Amino acid sequence: MLATRTRRRTSIALATAAVLALINRGPAADPVDAIGGSPAADAGIAEPTEERIVRLQDAIRAEPDVASGYSLLGEAYLQRARETADASYYDRAERSFAAAAARDPNDVSATLGQATLALARHDFAGGLALGEEAARAEPALARPLTVIADAQIELGRYEAAERTIDRLAAIKPTLAAYTRVSYLRELNGDLDGAVQAMRFATTAGAGTVEGSAYVETLLGNLEVQRGNDGAAAQAYDRALALDPDYAPARAGLARLDAAAGRWEEAIRGLRDVVTRLPLPEYTLSLAETEQAAGQAAAAQRDLALVEAQAKLLASSGVNTDVEIARFEADHGDARRAVELGRAAWRSAPSVTSADALSWALLRAGELGEATRFSARAMALGSDNPIFLFHAGMIARAAGDEGKARSLLGDAAPRLPALSPPYAAEARRALEELG
Repeated sequence: MLATRTRRRTSIALATAAVLALINRGPAADPVDAIGGSPAADAGIAEPTEERIVRLQDAIRAEPDVASGYSLLGEAYLQRARETADASYYDRAERSFAAAAARDPNDVSATLGQATLALARHDFAGGLALGEEAARAEPALARPLTVIADAQIELGRYEAAERTIDRLAAIKPTLAAYTRVSYLRELNGDLDGAVQAMRFATTAGAGTVEGSAYVETLLGNLEVQRGNDGAAAQAYDRALALDPDYAPARAGLARLDAAAGRWEEAIRGLRDVVTRLPLPEYTLSLAETEQAAGQAAAAQRDLALVEAQAKLLASSGVNTDVEIARFEADHGDARRAVELGRAAWRSAPSVTSADALSWALLRAGELGEATRFSARAMALGSDNPIFLFHAGMIARAAGDEGKARSLLGDAAPRLPALSPPYAAEARRALEELG
């Protein structure tokens, strides 16, 4: 499926890399990988996670030596972390998986849970090692391949990830496989192919309401990158028809409001999302939308909140170097941005970390190194408007006006729903370039 696909693009000259905020598309946020554990969950009925946690805790009290109960409780804690953005659930999940492994060192569910937790914390090397351990223990099982593929992608091992996803699709061509096919196509610059695979995912059946809403939201995000805001809105609306409280879809619609200049609606929508799911990604979108709307004081308060949220994530072991490097480059200390970007590149040398580091280096005035890392960020040929913007601004600073004009011209029409500040900066740069 992927082997015949192309890293050698056909109709698209400038192709893509990863989405800006890995939390929406990152491996740890994928609900379709959740392990079942009850008749309701297995039937696709949405059992409230809090109720599931209580039920599993009761089961553990009744049978404290059964390893599987602890594994399932750890999975429930990971689910609750997705629902609330409360990273303290990661610590509870860690203890649960450790308890399962202590009772049964051969419990593959515990190993996979630990692998998923490692990815949630952006420990991609650790997640890869645990995923490979689970695959060795259960070679016919598909789920370790999802963990392995996600880790390989974030570590910049794209050819290995392609082979893993090919194998996953051959073993079990389900939603989990199609979403990863889509993501790898996106990384390789084929947004049309990424949308096609994601549409397959929407018809593959998620088994849960959240899984279906998640995939529709990913489809909406891809349509935003393609500049198809109308199609994106339809995808977000489908997600909300499934789950009216699904925060990522609500955030998508709010960003479309911002792109259309509907500032009050956008700010109201994003503030509701931040209240429901207080993640740095959404808080930063809110702050930047407030800035664009001329609400400077509110924007400063919310920018400070981004830093506080990142510290809370770090206190639970979540590595946010890439995200905070970009944040510092745009809104804080460029030197700190470079330090964080270098740390991100050392731990996970992907196009994503290369992009963050290149942008931080430009903001810090280190143009030569920024140019080198920009080339690494664009090595797969990014068609992500954020990547194109960064590369275009670096080319402009380096005096390559033709390249800058091409990259910024491609990015500018698609930036308003992704970053109002970048959209304005791109327009100004293009005017100056003439």
